[in-house]
Amino acid sequence: MKTRKGLRIAALLGVMALVLAACGDDAGESGDEEFVLGVSNTLVGNGWREQMICSIYAEASASGVVADVVTINENGGPTEQIAAIESLISQGVDAIILNPTDPTALNDAIGEAIAQGIVVVSVDSAVTADGVFNVTNDQEAYGYLGAKWLFDHIGGEGTVAYMRGIDGVPADTDRDTGFQRALDEYPGIEVVSEVFTGWDGAAGGELALDILTTTEVDGIWTSGIDLTVVDQFAVANVDPVPVVGADNNGFIRQMIGGQPGVAVTNPPAIGGVGASIAISALQGDNPAATTLLTPATFAAEDKDQLEELYDEDQNDWWSTYVEIDPYTSYKAADVTACKAPGA
Repeated sequence: MKTRKGLRIAALLGVMALVLAACGDDAGESGDEEFVLGVSNTLVGNGWREQMICSIYAEASASGVVADVVTINENGGPTEQIAAIESLISQGVDAIILNPTDPTALNDAIGEAIAQGIVVVSVDSAVTADGVFNVTNDQEAYGYLGAKWLFDHIGGEGTVAYMRGIDGVPADTDRDTGFQRALDEYPGIEVVSEVFTGWDGAAGGELALDILTTTEVDGIWTSGIDLTVVDQFAVANVDPVPVVGADNNGFIRQMIGGQPGVAVTNPPAIGGVGASIAISALQGDNPAATTLLTPATFAAEDKDQLEELYDEDQNDWWSTYVEIDPYTSYKAADVTACKAPGA
């Protein structure tokens, strides 16, 4: 089976089995397929998203069958992402990998892509469009597991600050569902502050400082903006309280150093998993319509595990979960290099 670098001849058969017609010499002398992947990301300057894109590049390169990755990387909401999807369609990509801004607002644009034989994979959060592959970290479990650990850790009663991501974004909505489920199980817990950080480290630090200097809290749940929150205990001159965060390298280091808390894994390598599934579908396989990665938790007490996770050669926002079996085929160094095929 071969595919073109320009326009494709494609049809969807069954649930999502993509059949591509042979296109002669366009596949190159080796006979290898040369697919073009498109990527839509709408949160720029965020370390997690940057690593997500790097994992897509790494998996595309490691596959040996991807010629190019076209990336539209801009801040925006559903309107901007719809335009990005339409642009990728017009550029003739074979598959689109997107981190969605909304579970339903993109459906018409996604449907247009699928109707033209383009494989569409939604990563990190799910969308409701028919025929799409949803590849997600279990965000509801992320919210629930971290909140339950925190509520248990402070004895089932007390005050907590609830520091969310971006209002309306599917991952934040799902995490809130999990957080609220845990909150229902602990009637002695009171949320005394609820803020949206935009998943921005600097903004999260400023919001945390305001909370710590105006409100007494027994614990803080964060949507992955953890290490800048921890930094504010010293600035506010208050004793550290337990913090829920993600598997960020800097937060792991802080817990090794004595900060009470728990890291709930939410690997940006979900991008690499999405690329793997997109390539599998393009090659005529029949991957599952839904792929769900369940998070693990690592508490400050788990020193040996934390030390295994920590990478002194990486920056503070580096996610410590990189290689995801059985999906990704790259090495951690490939993600660090962050080079698309042909770059």
